[in-house]
Amino acid sequence: MPAMDDDIELIHLDAAMLVVRKPAGLLSVPGRGPENADCVAARVQRRVPDALIVHRLDMATSGLLLMARGAGMHRRLSRLFADRQVDKRYEAVVAGCPAEASGAIDLPLICDWPNRPRQKVDPLTGRASLTRWQVLGRDATSGTARLALEPVTGRSHQLRVHLLSIGHPIVGDELYAPTPWREAAPRLLLHACRLAFAHPADGTPQVFEDTAPF
Repeated sequence: MPAMDDDIELIHLDAAMLVVRKPAGLLSVPGRGPENADCVAARVQRRVPDALIVHRLDMATSGLLLMARGAGMHRRLSRLFADRQVDKRYEAVVAGCPAEASGAIDLPLICDWPNRPRQKVDPLTGRASLTRWQVLGRDATSGTARLALEPVTGRSHQLRVHLLSIGHPIVGDELYAPTPWREAAPRLLLHACRLAFAHPADGTPQVFEDTAPF
């Protein structure tokens, strides 16, 4: 596949949209201050000036990121996300091995304001949040499991907080994992591996898949 730059790989490009592979450790959009200006959006726009971010991945997360070309396509794709018409799947390696083969985590989330950007479960004032998960494999030697994840909602840090809440934090998570698991990997072991949706121009089914690099 052609590269946008040394780190961002182009998966798909047409007149309406593009899909890129975001590396771990790079912001999706600019942060506050000039030191946080480097991001996927800025790098892609140097090659495709009309590219606009439609959704975001956490800085520590790698994987598929969809961008629109121009304001009209941005509105259409944003509506698909708002209406939950985009099938998003992730893969993660977590601490411990869930006893069940699959499950769902239905816990409301809210910003942990004194400790932001951390999020937390809050049954009283949190926003409804739902994650479905399935075990892909277990590694008894390392005491970890590989999970397929479906965030039905799209709250900030949803997958990371939900998995922590059931006792299985994502390995390498600097914000949420206990120290031994935080230091067990050089990065957050979370990858956006699938996007499926209707093309914003003609409605044809689009499916993009990417293998986790860990």
